[in-house]
Amino acid sequence: MMAAVAAGVMLSGTSLRAEEVLKAVSAFPLPMVLSQDFLEFVTDVNEKGEGIVKIQLMGGPEVMPSAQQIDAVKRGIIDIQYGPATYHLGSAPEIDAFVGATVSPEEARENGGFELMQTILQDRLGVRMLSMAQAGLEFYVWTVDKPKIKEDGSVDLNGMRLRSQPIYQSFFEGMGAVPVSVGVPDVYTGLERGTFDGIGWPIAGVTDFSWDKYLKYRIDPGFFNSDLIIVINPESYADLSGEARAVIDQAALEYERDSRQRLAELTAETDKKVRDAGIEVITLEGSTATDYLDGAFGSAWARLKASDSTHYDELRAAFYPSDAE
Repeated sequence: MMAAVAAGVMLSGTSLRAEEVLKAVSAFPLPMVLSQDFLEFVTDVNEKGEGIVKIQLMGGPEVMPSAQQIDAVKRGIIDIQYGPATYHLGSAPEIDAFVGATVSPEEARENGGFELMQTILQDRLGVRMLSMAQAGLEFYVWTVDKPKIKEDGSVDLNGMRLRSQPIYQSFFEGMGAVPVSVGVPDVYTGLERGTFDGIGWPIAGVTDFSWDKYLKYRIDPGFFNSDLIIVINPESYADLSGEARAVIDQAALEYERDSRQRLAELTAETDKKVRDAGIEVITLEGSTATDYLDGAFGSAWARLKASDSTHYDELRAAFYPSDAE
């Protein structure tokens, strides 16, 4: 009788294991559209992993400053984090490959780029990458006043103060603009007080905190690619049951595809909304647009090359195959 009970316990070990709970944070305030999209990943894991694994979203930067979140994941204080990888360029210059990417996450997984970056981030930051989020997320320059247009049709941003972040600081500097470092929660106040003349930001999310009340012009085309990723503490991941890891991995894979589709739909909706509200779009064309984009993507790869990373050639071939050196 006891032997039969013991055998039953052994066979049902998975069901007897308590639901594993992982704590997560977002680098952005939860009301922002990007954090709301991350919530789709959290919900998917919790539904697929009911009784197996659960993610508890603790909050955004009000819970823990964005710049400190990756270190908290490394130390095991937090299990999962979502946000811009470029906040940590100083520790992992290879992150610029995300910014300068012209491939989809699926292509990066197929050509070895995803696995390479996964290894780099674990070595450099002590975290395991789960997913490349919101692929296709392009950035734009938005301004309060109409920028000057040069004779060749390019925009003159010389001397303009633009709210910036590491992802496009060197690009702005290359155009003569003055980057201003301001946290997302303080952007509205900065625009209200005239602390800066414009910002760099995607179309999706620009209306979340009413920044469009002050921003009246947008320069097209968009540039760069998403630097948003989901990471997990390596020990937290290893300690999960095989069933729980399978749930997390599958949800992360599906999130790459689904977040890209949701982003495209939201971008189209928001673009129409801001145009209808009176935003004037200044569209660069022909060689002027090409030079503008070359300057953007080139700044990311030039910065990575200047870092003397031994992974430069591999990363460029994997993430920027259209012009690999």
